[in-house]
Amino acid sequence: MTDVHDAREALGARLRELRRAAGLTNRKLAQLSGWHESKVSKIEFARIKPSDDDVRAYCRHCDAADQLPDLLATARNIEVAYLEWQKVLGTGLKRRQQKSLKLEASAAHIRDFQPQIVPGLLQTAEYAAAKLRRGIEFHRLPDDIDDAVSKRMERQRVLYQRDHLFHFLIAEQALHTTVGDDSVMIGQLDRLFSVFGLPRVTIGIVPATAEAMVVSTNFVMFDNRLVMVEGTAAELTISQPREIDVYGRAFDTLAGQSVTGEQARELIRSALRGRSALPSA
Repeated sequence: MTDVHDAREALGARLRELRRAAGLTNRKLAQLSGWHESKVSKIEFARIKPSDDDVRAYCRHCDAADQLPDLLATARNIEVAYLEWQKVLGTGLKRRQQKSLKLEASAAHIRDFQPQIVPGLLQTAEYAAAKLRRGIEFHRLPDDIDDAVSKRMERQRVLYQRDHLFHFLIAEQALHTTVGDDSVMIGQLDRLFSVFGLPRVTIGIVPATAEAMVVSTNFVMFDNRLVMVEGTAAELTISQPREIDVYGRAFDTLAGQSVTGEQARELIRSALRGRSALPSA
């Protein structure tokens, strides 16, 4: 889905398929639901957004109760599923960091895949500042870098809460992608070593030579209820159970390809050796 209208059209098409599969005409479904006949057409062709009660009526009269949770999640999140970064970050980066803090605090199990950079919850302050600075410049945002970095560091307290579990998957490329400069990268790679000792944190690194079994952008899973995907121009919130299942399978596949423990540490050491061998500016 690229925008709200596309999402509404897709939902309308799914509801239309349910009605037709049940052998109901527009008029019959409207009669059963107590609606004006035109409402069915308006819902199915995205001229109006169906309410929760409307979706329940479709599932009840079309004998599709098993699809109700997924359809309700789709309907409820149409307006917020796709948000342009200018809308999310229009007042600066601190607000977005606060949103992440709340999401992380409310989830018992967080799974995070990052193909290019180190995950935010594992970043040093210097790495975070360099990464966020580039975000401010690229998206032409108000400069609140100090507040944003402070809030990102505050988010990391969740790593030490006993009621949370974390599984980070990092592509090997992220160990080599330069954020800031060599000194920033060396500090960040050293930080990763210390995180290995945290009792409720698993870190897996997907080797650069691993087969391309799943080709994916970054995503973060909050339990089995929400997935956040950060694109170049927008942020996507996924809450439909069937789509969350797809991301779950992707994460499991990548986790199966990752290395942990001493093998992961050796990949980090290799990246550190590369930085140490680089000539200073």
